Amino acid sequence: MRRTPTLFDIHTNRVYSIFMIMKREITSMNKRINVILPSATVAILDKVATQGNRSALIDRAIRHYIKAQSRQTLRQRLKQEALANAGRDLELAAEWFPLEKEAWQLAQGLKKQK
Repeated sequence: MRRTPTLFDIHTNRVYSIFMIMKREITSMNKRINVILPSATVAILDKVATQGNRSALIDRAIRHYIKAQSRQTLRQRLKQEALANAGRDLELAAEWFPLEKEAWQLAQGLKKQK
């Protein structure tokens, strides 16, 4: 049985949705830290960042750096694993090659019959 929303339902839904938005803003507060940078870096930062946007630029730069580093680390790990398992992979490929060749030839024969 479907019930028609009352004015009370609409009010409480609105209050709770506003509360959730406020809660999200409270948990994502910024934190002030002190960082020491070389003068040359600060000069570049002043040229690139608009007034009052240093923090946003530094935040984006750090996030970009971490993302790039994690990708690079993953690439290195995948490469190391591939090199470490190259012999095993070649043996498996050689072992399965005759079966794959037979299946491919069978599939080609079926195509020609159609």
